[in-house]
Amino acid sequence: MALVLETGYTSINKKGEELCGDNVEMVVTPDGHTTLVLADGMGSGVKANILSTLTSKILCTMVSNDIDIYECVETIIQSLPVCKERGLAYSTFSVIHVDKTGKGYLIEFDNPEAIYMHGGKCVELGREKLEVLDKTVYKSDLSLEENDILMIMSDGTIHAGIGMLLNFGWQRDEIKEFLDTHVRPGMSARCAAWLLVDACNDFYVGEPGDDTTVAAVRVREEEKINIMVGPPLDKSRDDFYVARFMKDCDKKIVCGGTSSQIVARYLGKEVSTSLEFIDKEIPPIGYIDGIDLTTEGVITLRKLCELSDKYLSVSDLSPKEFTSAKDGAGMLAQLLFEEATSVTFFVGQSVNVAHQGLPIDTTMKLKLVETLSKNLIKMGKTVTVNYD
Repeated sequence: MALVLETGYTSINKKGEELCGDNVEMVVTPDGHTTLVLADGMGSGVKANILSTLTSKILCTMVSNDIDIYECVETIIQSLPVCKERGLAYSTFSVIHVDKTGKGYLIEFDNPEAIYMHGGKCVELGREKLEVLDKTVYKSDLSLEENDILMIMSDGTIHAGIGMLLNFGWQRDEIKEFLDTHVRPGMSARCAAWLLVDACNDFYVGEPGDDTTVAAVRVREEEKINIMVGPPLDKSRDDFYVARFMKDCDKKIVCGGTSSQIVARYLGKEVSTSLEFIDKEIPPIGYIDGIDLTTEGVITLRKLCELSDKYLSVSDLSPKEFTSAKDGAGMLAQLLFEEATSVTFFVGQSVNVAHQGLPIDTTMKLKLVETLSKNLIKMGKTVTVNYD
Protein backbone atom coordinates (compact mmCIF):
# COMPACT_ATOMS: atom_id res chain seq x y z
CA MET A 1 0.00 0.00 0.00
CA ALA A 2 1.20 3.53 -0.80
CA LEU A 3 2.76 5.74 1.87
CA VAL A 4 1.65 9.33 2.45
CA LEU A 5 2.89 12.20 4.60
CA GLU A 6 0.60 13.91 7.08
CA THR A 7 1.27 17.09 9.07
CA GLY A 8 -0.28 19.04 11.90
CA TYR A 9 0.50 21.57 14.60
CA THR A 10 -0.87 23.10 17.79
CA SER A 11 0.02 26.52 19.18
CA ILE A 12 -0.94 28.49 22.30
CA ASN A 13 -0.19 32.14 23.04
CA LYS A 14 1.66 33.55 26.02
CA LYS A 15 -0.84 34.65 28.67
CA GLY A 16 -2.19 38.13 27.91
CA GLU A 17 -1.02 38.21 24.28
CA GLU A 18 -3.48 38.33 21.39
CA LEU A 19 -0.85 37.40 18.81
CA CYS A 20 1.46 34.40 18.95
CA GLY A 21 5.20 34.99 18.66
CA ASP A 22 5.55 31.60 16.93
CA ASN A 23 4.46 30.95 13.36
CA VAL A 24 4.13 27.83 11.22
CA GLU A 25 4.11 27.79 7.42
CA MET A 26 3.77 24.83 5.09
CA VAL A 27 4.00 24.33 1.33
CA VAL A 28 3.34 21.14 -0.65
CA THR A 29 4.83 21.29 -4.15
CA PRO A 30 3.30 19.58 -7.22
CA ASP A 31 6.06 16.94 -7.14
CA GLY A 32 4.99 15.88 -3.63
CA HIS A 33 7.64 17.60 -1.49
CA THR A 34 6.46 19.08 1.82
CA THR A 35 8.22 22.02 3.45
CA LEU A 36 7.22 22.77 7.05
CA VAL A 37 8.74 25.73 8.93
CA LEU A 38 8.30 26.68 12.59
CA ALA A 39 9.77 30.07 13.55
CA ASP A 40 9.91 31.72 16.98
CA GLY A 41 10.38 35.50 17.00
CA MET A 42 12.32 37.21 19.77
CA GLY A 43 10.11 38.29 22.67
CA SER A 44 6.35 38.00 22.41
CA GLY A 45 3.34 39.78 20.98
CA VAL A 46 3.27 41.88 17.81
CA LYS A 47 7.04 42.25 17.27
CA ALA A 48 7.68 38.55 17.77
CA ASN A 49 4.79 37.71 15.47
CA ILE A 50 6.22 39.91 12.70
CA LEU A 51 9.67 38.34 13.04
CA SER A 52 8.39 34.76 13.06
CA THR A 53 5.95 35.35 10.21
CA LEU A 54 8.63 36.89 7.98
CA THR A 55 11.10 34.13 8.84
CA SER A 56 8.69 31.26 8.25
CA LYS A 57 7.29 32.65 4.99
CA ILE A 58 10.70 33.48 3.51
CA LEU A 59 12.21 30.14 4.49
CA CYS A 60 9.20 28.14 3.34
CA THR A 61 9.26 29.81 -0.07
CA MET A 62 13.02 29.46 -0.57
CA VAL A 63 13.41 25.90 0.74
CA SER A 64 10.40 24.63 -1.22
CA ASN A 65 12.12 25.98 -4.34
CA ASP A 66 15.30 24.02 -3.52
CA ILE A 67 17.46 27.09 -2.81
CA ASP A 68 20.69 26.28 -0.97
CA ILE A 69 20.32 26.39 2.82
CA TYR A 70 23.30 28.75 3.20
CA GLU A 71 21.59 31.27 0.96
CA CYS A 72 18.31 30.78 2.85
CA VAL A 73 19.89 31.53 6.24
CA GLU A 74 21.83 34.51 4.86
CA THR A 75 18.61 35.95 3.46
CA ILE A 76 16.86 35.63 6.84
CA ILE A 77 19.72 37.29 8.72
CA GLN A 78 19.83 40.20 6.28
CA SER A 79 16.05 40.63 5.90
CA LEU A 80 14.58 40.80 9.41
CA PRO A 81 13.74 44.27 10.76
CA VAL A 82 15.91 45.40 13.68
CA CYS A 83 14.20 45.98 17.04
CA LYS A 84 14.80 49.61 18.18
CA GLU A 85 14.84 48.62 21.86
CA ARG A 86 17.23 45.67 21.63
CA GLY A 87 19.10 46.57 18.46
CA LEU A 88 18.62 42.97 17.29
CA ALA A 89 16.74 41.14 14.56
CA TYR A 90 16.29 37.60 15.74
CA SER A 91 14.10 34.59 15.11
CA THR A 92 14.82 30.92 15.71
CA PHE A 93 13.57 28.35 13.23
CA SER A 94 13.22 24.66 12.38
CA VAL A 95 12.67 23.48 8.80
CA ILE A 96 11.50 20.06 7.61
CA HIS A 97 11.79 19.38 3.87
CA VAL A 98 10.74 15.88 2.79
CA ASP A 99 9.09 14.04 -0.07
CA LYS A 100 5.91 12.00 0.43
CA THR A 101 7.93 8.92 1.44
CA GLY A 102 9.75 10.82 4.21
CA LYS A 103 13.15 11.35 2.58
CA GLY A 104 14.71 14.80 2.94
CA TYR A 105 16.36 16.91 5.63
CA LEU A 106 15.84 18.91 8.82
CA ILE A 107 17.45 22.30 9.50
CA GLU A 108 17.50 23.78 13.02
CA PHE A 109 18.62 27.14 14.37
CA ASP A 110 18.32 27.80 18.13
CA ASN A 111 14.97 26.03 18.58
CA PRO A 112 14.83 23.06 20.98
CA GLU A 113 16.22 19.97 19.27
CA ALA A 114 13.61 18.09 17.24
CA ILE A 115 12.23 14.83 18.62
CA TYR A 116 12.14 11.80 16.33
CA MET A 117 9.91 8.81 17.13
CA HIS A 118 10.73 5.51 15.46
CA GLY A 119 9.05 2.23 16.36
CA GLY A 120 6.94 4.05 18.94
CA LYS A 121 9.97 5.34 20.89
CA CYS A 122 12.07 8.52 20.80
CA VAL A 123 15.48 8.03 19.19
CA GLU A 124 18.27 10.47 18.37
CA LEU A 125 18.87 11.93 14.92
CA GLY A 126 22.37 12.48 13.58
CA ARG A 127 23.20 16.20 13.33
CA GLU A 128 25.75 18.01 11.16
CA LYS A 129 27.01 21.38 12.40
CA LEU A 130 27.05 24.19 9.82
CA GLU A 131 28.42 27.73 10.18
CA VAL A 132 26.54 30.44 8.27
CA LEU A 133 27.52 34.11 8.80
CA ASP A 134 28.81 33.27 12.29
CA LYS A 135 25.56 31.47 13.11
CA THR A 136 25.50 27.78 14.07
CA VAL A 137 22.89 25.80 12.17
CA TYR A 138 22.31 22.05 12.43
CA LYS A 139 21.31 19.78 9.56
CA SER A 140 19.96 16.22 9.79
CA ASP A 141 19.34 13.91 6.85
CA LEU A 142 15.93 12.26 7.05
CA SER A 143 14.72 8.88 5.86
CA LEU A 144 11.46 8.47 7.73
CA GLU A 145 9.78 5.07 7.75
CA GLU A 146 6.13 4.10 8.12
CA ASN A 147 4.58 5.45 11.37
CA ASP A 148 7.67 7.54 12.20
CA ILE A 149 6.87 10.95 13.71
CA LEU A 150 9.17 13.98 13.67
CA MET A 151 8.30 16.89 15.98
CA ILE A 152 9.73 20.41 15.90
CA MET A 153 8.92 22.91 18.64
CA SER A 154 9.45 26.37 20.10
CA ASP A 155 11.13 26.90 23.47
CA GLY A 156 7.78 27.28 25.21
CA THR A 157 7.86 23.49 25.54
CA ILE A 158 11.07 23.28 27.55
CA HIS A 159 10.12 26.38 29.60
CA ALA A 160 6.80 24.83 30.63
CA GLY A 161 6.21 24.95 34.37
CA ILE A 162 9.17 27.19 35.31
CA GLY A 163 8.34 28.89 38.61
CA MET A 164 5.10 26.91 38.84
CA LEU A 165 5.13 23.12 38.90
CA LEU A 166 8.73 22.65 37.73
CA ASN A 167 11.84 24.44 38.98
CA PHE A 168 13.85 24.21 35.77
CA GLY A 169 11.18 23.70 33.13
CA TRP A 170 10.37 20.50 31.27
CA GLN A 171 13.65 18.91 30.28
CA ARG A 172 14.10 17.26 26.88
CA ASP A 173 14.61 13.79 28.38
CA GLU A 174 11.40 14.19 30.37
CA ILE A 175 9.51 15.24 27.24
CA LYS A 176 10.81 12.17 25.41
CA GLU A 177 9.74 9.94 28.29
CA PHE A 178 6.26 11.50 28.19
CA LEU A 179 5.96 10.90 24.44
CA ASP A 180 7.22 7.31 24.75
CA THR A 181 4.40 6.68 27.21
CA HIS A 182 1.52 8.61 25.65
CA VAL A 183 1.87 8.52 21.85
CA ARG A 184 -0.12 5.49 20.79
CA PRO A 185 0.24 3.53 17.52
CA GLY A 186 -1.76 5.13 14.72
CA MET A 187 -1.93 8.57 16.34
CA SER A 188 -1.94 11.32 13.71
CA ALA A 189 0.67 14.07 13.43
CA ARG A 190 -1.91 16.67 14.48
CA CYS A 191 -2.92 14.63 17.51
CA ALA A 192 0.70 14.05 18.59
CA ALA A 193 1.39 17.81 18.41
CA TRP A 194 -1.77 18.54 20.42
CA LEU A 195 -0.79 15.96 23.03
CA LEU A 196 2.53 17.66 23.75
CA VAL A 197 1.18 21.24 23.79
CA ASP A 198 -1.72 20.20 26.02
CA ALA A 199 0.76 18.72 28.51
CA CYS A 200 2.80 21.96 28.40
CA ASN A 201 -0.35 23.96 29.10
CA ASP A 202 -0.99 21.76 32.15
CA PHE A 203 2.51 22.54 33.47
CA TYR A 204 1.78 26.24 32.89
CA VAL A 205 -1.45 25.70 34.91
CA GLY A 206 -3.41 27.14 31.99
CA GLU A 207 -1.43 30.40 32.02
CA PRO A 208 1.43 29.97 29.50
CA GLY A 209 4.55 31.97 30.34
CA ASP A 210 5.70 31.74 26.72
CA ASP A 211 4.27 31.07 23.26
CA THR A 212 4.28 27.30 22.83
CA THR A 213 4.09 25.56 19.45
CA VAL A 214 4.66 22.00 18.27
CA ALA A 215 4.51 20.89 14.63
CA ALA A 216 4.77 17.28 13.49
CA VAL A 217 5.07 15.18 10.36
CA ARG A 218 4.24 11.49 10.14
CA VAL A 219 4.67 8.89 7.42
CA ARG A 220 1.73 6.51 7.22
CA GLU A 221 -0.11 4.09 4.98
CA GLU A 222 -2.83 5.45 2.75
CA GLU A 223 -6.37 4.72 3.96
CA LYS A 224 -9.38 5.30 1.72
CA ILE A 225 -12.84 5.70 3.24
CA ASN A 226 -16.15 5.83 1.36
CA ILE A 227 -19.14 7.50 3.01
CA MET A 228 -22.73 7.31 1.74
CA VAL A 229 -25.10 10.11 2.72
CA GLY A 230 -28.72 9.82 1.60
CA PRO A 231 -30.54 7.88 -1.15
CA PRO A 232 -30.23 8.73 -4.88
CA LEU A 233 -32.89 10.74 -6.73
CA ASP A 234 -33.75 7.80 -9.00
CA LYS A 235 -34.82 4.85 -6.85
CA SER A 236 -34.18 2.45 -9.74
CA ARG A 237 -30.47 3.31 -9.46
CA ASP A 238 -30.17 2.20 -5.82
CA ASP A 239 -28.17 -0.95 -6.61
CA PHE A 240 -25.86 0.85 -9.05
CA TYR A 241 -25.33 3.60 -6.47
CA VAL A 242 -24.48 1.16 -3.66
CA ALA A 243 -22.23 -0.95 -5.92
CA ARG A 244 -20.08 2.13 -6.60
CA PHE A 245 -20.03 2.98 -2.92
CA MET A 246 -18.76 -0.50 -1.98
CA LYS A 247 -15.76 -0.41 -4.35
CA ASP A 248 -12.13 0.73 -4.01
CA CYS A 249 -11.89 1.58 -0.32
CA ASP A 250 -10.56 0.33 3.00
CA LYS A 251 -13.57 1.29 5.14
CA LYS A 252 -17.23 2.11 4.50
CA ILE A 253 -19.58 4.44 6.37
CA VAL A 254 -23.33 4.87 5.89
CA CYS A 255 -25.14 7.96 7.23
CA GLY A 256 -28.93 8.04 7.35
CA GLY A 257 -31.78 5.62 8.01
CA THR A 258 -32.97 5.33 4.41
CA SER A 259 -29.41 4.90 3.15
CA SER A 260 -28.88 2.13 5.71
CA GLN A 261 -31.95 0.26 4.47
CA ILE A 262 -30.81 0.55 0.84
CA VAL A 263 -27.31 -0.75 1.64
CA ALA A 264 -28.63 -3.58 3.84
CA ARG A 265 -31.04 -4.69 1.11
CA TYR A 266 -28.23 -4.70 -1.46
CA LEU A 267 -26.00 -6.78 0.84
CA GLY A 268 -28.81 -9.11 1.90
CA LYS A 269 -28.30 -8.14 5.55
CA GLU A 270 -30.39 -6.73 8.38
CA VAL A 271 -30.00 -3.32 10.02
CA SER A 272 -29.85 -3.40 13.80
CA THR A 273 -29.93 -0.27 15.94
CA SER A 274 -28.36 0.42 19.31
CA LEU A 275 -30.85 1.60 21.93
CA GLU A 276 -28.12 3.27 23.98
CA PHE A 277 -28.06 7.07 23.88
CA ILE A 278 -24.42 7.89 24.66
CA ASP A 279 -25.11 11.58 23.99
CA LYS A 280 -28.69 12.83 24.26
CA GLU A 281 -28.09 15.21 21.34
CA ILE A 282 -26.86 12.49 18.95
CA PRO A 283 -29.04 9.57 17.75
CA PRO A 284 -27.73 6.03 18.40
CA ILE A 285 -25.61 4.20 15.83
CA GLY A 286 -26.69 1.18 13.79
CA TYR A 287 -25.02 -1.99 12.59
CA ILE A 288 -24.83 -3.66 9.16
CA ASP A 289 -22.55 -6.63 8.48
CA GLY A 290 -19.90 -5.51 5.99
CA ILE A 291 -20.18 -1.80 6.90
CA ASP A 292 -17.66 -0.29 9.33
CA LEU A 293 -19.97 2.38 10.76
CA THR A 294 -23.67 3.15 10.39
CA THR A 295 -25.10 6.38 11.81
CA GLU A 296 -28.10 8.68 11.62
CA GLY A 297 -27.84 11.43 8.99
CA VAL A 298 -28.26 15.20 9.34
CA ILE A 299 -28.14 15.58 13.14
CA THR A 300 -24.98 13.49 13.41
CA LEU A 301 -23.32 15.27 10.47
CA ARG A 302 -24.09 18.66 12.03
CA LYS A 303 -22.31 17.60 15.22
CA LEU A 304 -19.44 16.21 13.13
CA CYS A 305 -18.99 19.61 11.46
CA GLU A 306 -18.73 21.22 14.91
CA LEU A 307 -16.07 18.70 15.89
CA SER A 308 -14.18 19.36 12.65
CA ASP A 309 -13.98 23.09 13.41
CA LYS A 310 -12.46 22.35 16.83
CA TYR A 311 -10.11 19.75 15.37
CA LEU A 312 -8.80 22.28 12.85
CA SER A 313 -8.27 25.07 15.39
CA VAL A 314 -4.53 25.16 16.18
CA SER A 315 -5.18 26.83 19.55
CA ASP A 316 -8.08 24.62 20.69
CA LEU A 317 -6.87 22.11 23.29
CA SER A 318 -9.92 19.86 23.29
CA PRO A 319 -8.96 16.24 22.45
CA LYS A 320 -7.87 15.53 18.87
CA GLU A 321 -8.47 11.80 19.11
CA PHE A 322 -11.76 9.96 19.50
CA THR A 323 -10.71 6.36 20.10
CA SER A 324 -12.95 6.03 23.14
CA ALA A 325 -16.00 7.65 21.48
CA LYS A 326 -19.18 5.57 21.45
CA ASP A 327 -21.54 8.11 19.84
CA GLY A 328 -21.97 8.39 16.07
CA ALA A 329 -20.32 11.81 15.66
CA GLY A 330 -17.26 10.88 17.71
CA MET A 331 -16.82 7.57 15.89
CA LEU A 332 -17.14 9.37 12.55
CA ALA A 333 -14.53 11.89 13.69
CA GLN A 334 -12.07 9.12 14.56
CA LEU A 335 -12.47 7.49 11.15
CA LEU A 336 -12.49 10.66 9.02
CA PHE A 337 -10.14 12.99 10.95
CA GLU A 338 -7.60 10.58 12.43
CA GLU A 339 -7.61 7.49 10.20
CA ALA A 340 -8.54 8.52 6.65
CA THR A 341 -6.10 9.91 4.12
CA SER A 342 -8.71 10.15 1.36
CA VAL A 343 -12.50 10.40 1.65
CA THR A 344 -15.07 9.83 -1.10
CA PHE A 345 -18.64 11.02 -0.50
CA PHE A 346 -21.62 9.44 -2.24
CA VAL A 347 -24.37 12.00 -1.71
CA GLY A 348 -27.94 11.12 -2.63
CA GLN A 349 -30.18 14.10 -3.38
CA SER A 350 -33.55 12.44 -2.90
CA VAL A 351 -36.03 14.09 -0.51
CA ASN A 352 -36.36 12.01 2.64
CA VAL A 353 -40.07 11.49 3.43
CA ALA A 354 -39.16 10.94 7.08
CA HIS A 355 -38.09 14.59 7.26
CA GLN A 356 -41.42 16.03 6.10
CA GLY A 357 -42.69 18.54 8.65
CA LEU A 358 -39.22 18.85 10.24
CA PRO A 359 -36.70 21.73 9.81
CA ILE A 360 -34.47 19.36 7.81
CA ASP A 361 -34.20 19.34 4.03
CA THR A 362 -31.90 18.22 1.23
CA THR A 363 -30.28 21.66 1.05
CA MET A 364 -29.18 21.37 4.68
CA LYS A 365 -27.64 17.96 4.01
CA LEU A 366 -25.74 19.28 0.98
CA LYS A 367 -24.44 22.26 2.96
CA LEU A 368 -23.21 19.98 5.74
CA VAL A 369 -21.39 17.77 3.23
CA GLU A 370 -19.86 20.86 1.61
CA THR A 371 -18.65 22.23 4.97
CA LEU A 372 -17.28 18.86 6.03
CA SER A 373 -15.50 18.40 2.68
CA LYS A 374 -13.79 21.79 2.98
CA ASN A 375 -12.64 21.03 6.51
CA LEU A 376 -11.32 17.60 5.54
CA ILE A 377 -9.29 19.23 2.74
CA LYS A 378 -7.86 21.67 5.30
CA MET A 379 -6.82 18.62 7.34
CA GLY A 380 -4.81 17.43 4.35
CA LYS A 381 -7.24 14.77 3.13
CA THR A 382 -7.95 14.04 -0.52
CA VAL A 383 -11.71 14.53 -0.92
CA THR A 384 -14.06 13.54 -3.75
CA VAL A 385 -17.81 14.23 -3.73
CA ASN A 386 -20.19 12.30 -6.01
CA TYR A 387 -23.81 13.47 -6.29
CA ASP A 388 -26.63 11.20 -7.44
